[in-house]
Order: sequence, then structure tokens, then C-alpha cells
Amino acid sequence: MYKILKAEKLADKIYLMDVEAPRIARYCEPGQFIISKIDDKGERIPLTICDYDREKGTITIVFQIVGASTERMAELQAGDVFEDFTGPLGCESEFVHEDLEELKNQKILFVAGGVGAAPVYPQVKWMREHGIDVDVIVGSKTKDMLILEEEMRAAAGNLYVTTDDGSYVRKGMVTDVIKDLVQNQGKKYDRCVAIGPMIMMKFVCLMTKELGIPTIVSMNPIMVDGTGMCGACRLTVGDEVKFACVDGPEFDGHLVNFDEAMKRQQMYRTEEGRAILKLREGKTHHGGCGHCGGEE
Repeated sequence: MYKILKAEKLADKIYLMDVEAPRIARYCEPGQFIISKIDDKGERIPLTICDYDREKGTITIVFQIVGASTERMAELQAGDVFEDFTGPLGCESEFVHEDLEELKNQKILFVAGGVGAAPVYPQVKWMREHGIDVDVIVGSKTKDMLILEEEMRAAAGNLYVTTDDGSYVRKGMVTDVIKDLVQNQGKKYDRCVAIGPMIMMKFVCLMTKELGIPTIVSMNPIMVDGTGMCGACRLTVGDEVKFACVDGPEFDGHLVNFDEAMKRQQMYRTEEGRAILKLREGKTHHGGCGHCGGEE
């Protein structure tokens, strides 16, 4: 059992929890995720790790209500427990293994959209802890939907906030801010990390490709099972078939076929759609362990 130490509502339908999970906290790195399950009747839910404290042995998760299982999760309070809380899963962010001195000489831009602020935060925090200043753009639909602003402000070198409706700071999409920083303010970036809704990541990548900025995206929004067995997070990266949960969740955004991934995401929501996908994709429908090549 994994005890919930803190349960907090951040915004409408968005919740934060600190969970006692010492082993995961000991080994996790930015970019990885966990799978939570309330009880034996609950659904397996993959969630990107928002924060971790190795000394306290805690993992912080942020989730949005999208169905019955997350609705049940939102009702949990401090003192309640998860029956299963598995991780760390997925591949850590690539910069964790890079030379720190080289990283310090780079200018990195992080872009977070909506709940994407949760997986962006541990990466920005990691940068701060290693003496690297980064620029961060956080976008949300409205001021009331903005999350982790203060935490991000404490970790970022420069924080730029934008809202779709202009209810806070500035009006516009995150792509508007990127364009302003590069074209109007003369900022130069060696790379960009963008995490958020699929459509946001698609348009960020279109813009950064035009600007010549290499971009990493996290495909955690399309994960369902989290182990490669369901086939939900199958996507095309360049000319290769990948699975977000076992090969990612982070990929070269300029190589991701977002249109295909979003179309699959819609089809996967229905039983008929899942059957069609399985028929069309054959043994490449799922990723298995990530090494077996799918179904045999």
C-alpha cells in the first residue's frame, strides 16, 4: 500500500498528491512516469512524475479528471492509500546523462501547456539544481486553469505566462510567445522541450522547425496501459514505429507524426476503433516489453 500524504485541488478538475513511495523516489529521474491503481477494481493510470523528494521518500503526481477512475482518485484524501504505485517507468530525459558544462553553455527553452506544466516542472527544477538557467513558457486556457506558477517561477531563469483568453499576464498561445522571444526580443535557443496537449506540441514543433530549434516532446498524453501491451501509444517517429511508454515518453518532436497519432487516439477510444487498429497493424500493434517486436 502507498499512503497519500497530501491531496490538494490545484484548479478545476486538476489535483496534486504527494505519495509515500521511497523506492521510486530513490531511483526516478525527470521525464519518467508511474502507474497508479486505487484498488483491485481500479484502472491502471500512467502519470508523469511531477516532483520527488529522495530524503522524504515521496513522489508528487498531478492529474486531471478525464474519466471514472480519475474521478475516484480525486475523492482520495491524505491518509488514504493506493493499492499499486509502480515505477519509475519510461526513459528519463536525455539531458540527465549529458555533460553539465556543455549544458550550461546552451540556452534551453521549456514550453508547458495546461497540465503539461506538471512534467515540465521536474525538468526545470533539475536544471536549477545543477546551476543551469532556462527560459520557461507556461500557457493555460484561463488564469484559473494555470498550475504550478510559483514553483516554476522559483526554478526558472525567466518565466513567461500566457493565457488563451488574456485573463492573466498576456493573451495568446505559447507559440505567440516563442515567436515574440525569438523574432522580437532576439533570443536564441539551442533546444526546446515542449509538453502539453497534442495539438499544442504539434504547433510548437511546426514553429521551432521553422526557427531551426531542435525540439523534444513528451508523448505521455497518449499512454493508456503504460507497459506497451495495449497498443494505444503506438506512433511513428521518422520512419520508425515507437511506443511512448517503453521507447519514450520523450521523442524528437520534428520527427513525430502528430496527425497520425491524434487520429489513432480518437480511434482507440471506441471498441470498434481498437479492433480496426489491431487488424491493420498486425504484430506491430503493441510494443510488448519493448524488445520483442510486438505480437507473434
